[in-house]
Amino acid sequence: MRDQNDTYKLANGVEIPCIGFGMWQTPDDRTGIEAVKSAIRAGYTHIDTAQAYGNEECVKIAIEEADADRSKLFITTKIWNNNHSYDLVMSSFEQSLKKLGTDYVDLLLIHWPNPAPFRSRWQAANAETWKAMEELYEAGKIRAIGISNFRPHHIEELLKTAKVKPMVNQIRLCPGETQDEVVDYSRAQGMILEAYSPLGTGRIFDVPQMQALADKYGRSIAQICIRWSLQRGYLPLPKSVTPSRIEENLKVFDFELEEADVQLIASLTGCVGLSSDPDTRPF
Repeated sequence: MRDQNDTYKLANGVEIPCIGFGMWQTPDDRTGIEAVKSAIRAGYTHIDTAQAYGNEECVKIAIEEADADRSKLFITTKIWNNNHSYDLVMSSFEQSLKKLGTDYVDLLLIHWPNPAPFRSRWQAANAETWKAMEELYEAGKIRAIGISNFRPHHIEELLKTAKVKPMVNQIRLCPGETQDEVVDYSRAQGMILEAYSPLGTGRIFDVPQMQALADKYGRSIAQICIRWSLQRGYLPLPKSVTPSRIEENLKVFDFELEEADVQLIASLTGCVGLSSDPDTRPF
């Protein structure tokens, strides 16, 4: 059975911790800083932020205040929708490095495949964005590169010009939302699947079947969700700003869900809503 120090191996051999601390909707203030510090103290070594989250600087301050060893952390950020060009990737990435207080990131992702500002030419914009990311990767400023919210047709277009294949696809994966076609296609291309919103942005706590499973295993609903994600072979990115929950969410390595329960959770289609179409998102 895995433990919190276990890793997945990316296609280029880089090891990525099998659970990460998600920072979507985490405030860019003392609350955010303390949340990251709590995560580091609890044992998380994998921190997932993004340009669009507006909290990259929280990571920098938290690492400094926690006196954490940067070399033992795995930090991810993402190129935002306004920055889909070669030059904009280069300039925005430098800004991210300054905010994060580091001279490299462990993983850089394209956040969305078809943003509104580039909708008429998203294929070319992604190709330009990826070319810049490949150069940063080859220069050693990024240890691994990947994508987020990409579906098979987006990946097919990217692969037409990519020299380096994406190593990660970060998508919404949670109870009742398994995106099997995307998962299967991404895995066939050698990618690890990262699961954002593994708790269904909080709606999972109102699902009776999940409460029944929590009672059965003597665990919290959140722990059931995260354990399920790991057993599906995903890399979950749970988010919280509450120290006790941050710690609890990492305590998922000393029990295992029965296979029938793994299937039950997967079958709760739409219980926390379904993913929106990245080709029609208004941003």
